[in-house]
Amino acid sequence: MDRLETDHIFSAAFDVVRLGPLTVGELGFGADVRLRFGDPGAHQIDIPVSGGLQWHQGGLDPVLTGPGSAAVFRPQGRTVLERVRPGRMLAVKIGPRVLEGHLEGMLGRPVRQGFHLGRSMDVTSGTGRSWARLVRMVIGEAGNEGGALRQPLLAVQMQEALLTGLLLATDHPYRHELDRPAAAGFQRPVRRVMDAVRSSPEHPYTASELARVAQVSERWLQECFRRQVGMSPMSYLREVRMERVRAELTEADPAGRYGHWAWRGLTAYFGGFLAMVPFITLSFYVGPVTKALGGADLAFVVGLLASGLLYYFLACTGEDGFAPVVRRRDHAGVS
Repeated sequence: MDRLETDHIFSAAFDVVRLGPLTVGELGFGADVRLRFGDPGAHQIDIPVSGGLQWHQGGLDPVLTGPGSAAVFRPQGRTVLERVRPGRMLAVKIGPRVLEGHLEGMLGRPVRQGFHLGRSMDVTSGTGRSWARLVRMVIGEAGNEGGALRQPLLAVQMQEALLTGLLLATDHPYRHELDRPAAAGFQRPVRRVMDAVRSSPEHPYTASELARVAQVSERWLQECFRRQVGMSPMSYLREVRMERVRAELTEADPAGRYGHWAWRGLTAYFGGFLAMVPFITLSFYVGPVTKALGGADLAFVVGLLASGLLYYFLACTGEDGFAPVVRRRDHAGVS
């Protein structure tokens, strides 16, 4: 770093927060300086709030960036900030391959090597303005103990919002695919999961297995389903299973799918369910016995015992049950 003004007292201030592979911060300089770097090794976006900077990277033409725009640096190429004027600047640094991996998740396919963002971004309107506001909000939360960034689930959402917003706000070769009204990047993973679930709803899917089916990360699959379906993948799986159960119970064959309705089993099931009611604990109801026991939830044990005993009783007393069979033996007399 070189000072370009010797008659001003040099000062600098940095406020930085880490979000996984992202580093977000606010920088302040009190005098004109020149900064030289080798390859940044990461995507970096600088947003002047006041002041400005003149810079170039690799063999490309110099760029002048002031308030209302952002400088977008590529991971490769010797970088020189010829003049950083006094003022404040927001900065976001994204680890190598992180942005490309996020884009592949949105598209549902690999992107070619050498993926580059445009060298500048408008932050006065549209998605660019929203993204810059999000950066300011993240920086503002840096010193908030117990705030959103201290909650792991919210921090992950912030991280993904920054990555997605950047890809929707800057120019790059895949921007037109993301701008489509029904982005294929959201549809492909959802369609893969839907096809797999509907073909084999009885399979014991897990969230990670569904992500492998979709060929995206678990977090991105959750986002795709939220946008396209309005629920999580596991909630969709449960919906499909319930549809299949309702369809099988209402089939046209009055004898049932397997030849007859097992009325004893159904009776035992519902009897066990009724026996659970006084012992059950739900968000909207607590059984009287559970209250008397100080909140102990014994519903499962009671239901299991009640269903088992009732089924045993019904089966033993029926014609086709398993009551003991007494064989009569004829004894021949001896004369």
